[in-house]
Amino acid sequence: METLVVTLTLTTVVSFLALLVGGMIGWMARTHSLERAYYSNVNVHPEMFDENGNLIPDETIAFRFEHPSEDVEDE
Repeated sequence: METLVVTLTLTTVVSFLALLVGGMIGWMARTHSLERAYYSNVNVHPEMFDENGNLIPDETIAFRFEHPSEDVEDE
C-alpha cells in the first residue's frame, strides 16, 4: 500500500511538471513562429527605409477608403 501511494504521488508530480514544461516550450515556440511570420510578410517599398535600414514613419502615407453606402443619407 505504501508503494502505491509513493508511485501515485511521484507520477502526479512528474506529470504536472511535464505538462508545465511542455506548455512553456509550446508557448515560446508559438510566439517565435508568430513573430517570424509577421516580420517576413511585411510588404514595404525600399524607398521607405533610411540609410541604416530603419523604416521612416514620417514619410509614410496611409489611405482610408470608406464604404460608399456609409455616406448616403436617407431621404
